[in-house]
Amino acid sequence: MNISNSKALFSRAQESIPGGVNSPVRAFKSVGGTPIFMQKAKGAYLYDVDGNQYIDYIASWGPMILGHAYEPVIKAIQEYAVYSTSYGAPTELEIKMAELIKSMVPNVDLIRMVSSGTEACMSAIRVARGYTGRNKIIKFEGCYHGHADSFLVKAGSGVATFNIQAVPGVTAGVSADTLTCAYNNLAGVEELVDTHRGEIAAIIIEPVAGNMGCILPAPGFIEGLRKLCDQEGILLIFDEVMTGFRLAPGGAQEVLKVDADLVTYGKVIGAGMPVGAFGGRKEIMQVVSPLGSVYQAGTLSGNPIAMIAGYTLLTELKNNPGIYKELEEKTLYLKNGLDTALSAWGQPYVINQLGSMISIHFSEHPVTDFTTAAAANNARFATYFHAMLNRGIYLPPSAFESWFLNNALTKEDLDKTIQATEASLTNL
Repeated sequence: MNISNSKALFSRAQESIPGGVNSPVRAFKSVGGTPIFMQKAKGAYLYDVDGNQYIDYIASWGPMILGHAYEPVIKAIQEYAVYSTSYGAPTELEIKMAELIKSMVPNVDLIRMVSSGTEACMSAIRVARGYTGRNKIIKFEGCYHGHADSFLVKAGSGVATFNIQAVPGVTAGVSADTLTCAYNNLAGVEELVDTHRGEIAAIIIEPVAGNMGCILPAPGFIEGLRKLCDQEGILLIFDEVMTGFRLAPGGAQEVLKVDADLVTYGKVIGAGMPVGAFGGRKEIMQVVSPLGSVYQAGTLSGNPIAMIAGYTLLTELKNNPGIYKELEEKTLYLKNGLDTALSAWGQPYVINQLGSMISIHFSEHPVTDFTTAAAANNARFATYFHAMLNRGIYLPPSAFESWFLNNALTKEDLDKTIQATEASLTNL
């Protein structure tokens, strides 16, 4: 496979951009080799600057649920862009978007638009602290909630990929207010709460983790967190940047049948554009300025182009809930095919899957948290990644990331992916 133009662009990028990329996982350091520079995408396919086509299993890290360049979204963006790309003033679109989200997520009474998932999670923590009058939070090892200081303590995703667990620039004070526990370890959370009784403002979690691979919550784990938070006056925050509107119209809350106090969203509500949001019950969200004294602001919050793009996508998902069944059926078809191929290969592996999220781990043991994800043979994953890339399959360039399917994928695409895996396994 020729990637000469990608190599030239990467060399050029390193002269102007730290590491040659604007988000660390893109650098391919976890898997080795040269990052692929994309030129365009359509439906289930990516096209790089050398003219290579790939079947895409990243979907821009989740939001391209209906595929790339989905025509109604592109048309809506084009129509609204002629008015202006930003006003710095309110628009009716922001109201319509908020009303649409509320109609899909019943326990959200008020919602504030922001510009990224990181900003949404950072703001939700600030709201929790302002509402409870407490300072400490609990997060889970391997869960990634963006790059705000509090969240980089034992984080997943890029931090795990680069093995940066003591992050320069994060103060000791911030670290002291961030308590960590293993994912799926309810007893460990209970012990932290008991040790720091009356000090914990919030527990923030990816209800289905996507930043150490796809990690499912153990039976009773999320329910136990909800009960503990109710008992101790702690706010439960679901980071649904990945799972929101992907697993179901109501996100992970709907699938798991557990309501959070605050929920955060990311690029999915902008159909892939830079946007985010945080919302929750009215009595909590009323502490946000200008109603309350917890300050949050942003010139581009509720950006009109992001709003119309997201409104168009979410309206389609709300009006056609059968999309979720189709996505899950495609994911199960892929899972079964991969399982057959890996079983014949004869080496240890684990496949984790829920809805349209899935991941492969070359592990002898179940992968249920960050420790077990890190203990897998991730060097083997790197070899697998490149073998698949050479066969036209674009997977996340890290073992610590979930794959995301989009509904533009065809049975032929899935069969090609399964066949590529069968062929790739001979190289491992």
